[in-house]
Amino acid sequence: MTDWRDEHRRARHDRRNPVEASAENSTTNRKQPFPQGFLDTISTGWAERPETLPAPRAQAAYAAVRRAAVSAAFPGRRLVLPAGALKQRSNDTDYVFRAHSAFAHLTGWASDAEPDSVLVFAPTDDGHDVTLYFRERADRTTTEFYADATIGEFWIGPRPSLAGVAADLDIATAHLHELEPVDGELVLDEDEALTRFVSELRLIKDEFEIAEMRRAVEITAKGFDDIIRELPSAVAHARGERVVEGVFHRRAREDGNGEGYDTIAASGPHACYLHWTRNDGTVVPGDLILVDAGVEADSLYTADITRTLPVSGTFTEVQRRVYETVREAADAAFAAAQVGVRFRDVHGAAMKVIAQRTAEWGLLPVSADEAIDADKGGQHRRYMVHGTSHHLGIDVHDCAQARREMYYDGILTPGMVFTIEPGLYFQIDDLTVPAELRGIGVRIEDDILMTEDGPVNLSADIPRTADEVEAWIARLQG
Repeated sequence: MTDWRDEHRRARHDRRNPVEASAENSTTNRKQPFPQGFLDTISTGWAERPETLPAPRAQAAYAAVRRAAVSAAFPGRRLVLPAGALKQRSNDTDYVFRAHSAFAHLTGWASDAEPDSVLVFAPTDDGHDVTLYFRERADRTTTEFYADATIGEFWIGPRPSLAGVAADLDIATAHLHELEPVDGELVLDEDEALTRFVSELRLIKDEFEIAEMRRAVEITAKGFDDIIRELPSAVAHARGERVVEGVFHRRAREDGNGEGYDTIAASGPHACYLHWTRNDGTVVPGDLILVDAGVEADSLYTADITRTLPVSGTFTEVQRRVYETVREAADAAFAAAQVGVRFRDVHGAAMKVIAQRTAEWGLLPVSADEAIDADKGGQHRRYMVHGTSHHLGIDVHDCAQARREMYYDGILTPGMVFTIEPGLYFQIDDLTVPAELRGIGVRIEDDILMTEDGPVNLSADIPRTADEVEAWIARLQG
């Protein structure tokens, strides 16, 4: 992450001399000088733009509770949580900006957050004064308005005002140039304790977060429907995996903020590569296509769903046997996910099924019981090297800075949201398996909410069993 102090210094320089700043930050060898006539008239002839302050957004009250928890955990300490800066893709082209997840979680400022913003907790006698610093929008009398392609409104559209954001997020705001670093302050991603705390704060989701997770799953389900409808187009294209990726991208952008992570559209043997995101292969009738995709809502909460689909609409006998084994493992993990159970035991339940079935098929040099031995086993892991579950939320791998005892060895608690995603992957050149299995990769992934009454599958409406998947394809393509 770019040092927020460097970005702050740049922002102060931009404020003093935006023309020079623009020249430094763009491609100077093709900049056109502004004629005097343009300079004399550019600031005039604009209609008034009165501002109506919005009511606080739905997330504002929840973000305030989260900030109170942070304040209570760090009495007397100044805390600095930068949103992050634009990241250069090439020359004067930047990647799409996404605020730091902890910043978004604590402010409620999500897909509309401004680059270089900083959330600051200033200690007081009874807690903290919290202020959100960002660049106030410049009016049309400023050079920045037309000359700065990074922040000028002529280039990127209207920017929010201090008053507007303060009302929207129900938080005090100030211009970025008023912010000064202070010795001894704790900075996100620099201070281990602060970074860990704000990550662990997301282990339990509040009502707003759970509602957003449900929404992300609902949109993702529509995206999978779209994919099935367009499978014939994918088959007809030389890079059919890209067709699948593109179909899902359209749904993600139309109904959400975008994808929560790079879509995996892995057809045939590519399904055996866990993070296949090149998506440049063909989609061949008779093969399976593994699609791992999730829509990120405008709030930045993301789904994470995987379904493995028979391209022709029906599974072969061998494909069905592998698929139903993976489903059996997923169901075992779901049954094991109960309040008070350790998070890692969910994985153990799935792996027990994988070990049993691969042993029955003669793929293991040891028994299933020997394979699941924690010290000497693991032979079955050749065919499923990844974990069964990870926390999910504002990041696809949420709470990643949490301590092991809070995550892998943590206790399942109401409000947790996590995946269950076992798989079996028999790579095309794996001589330890029969030829009929080689090139088959299957994963089934669902998003699970832990409640007092047990686990709830948020994605249960997306067909899961082999019979359901075949009927799903027939219905949407019929």
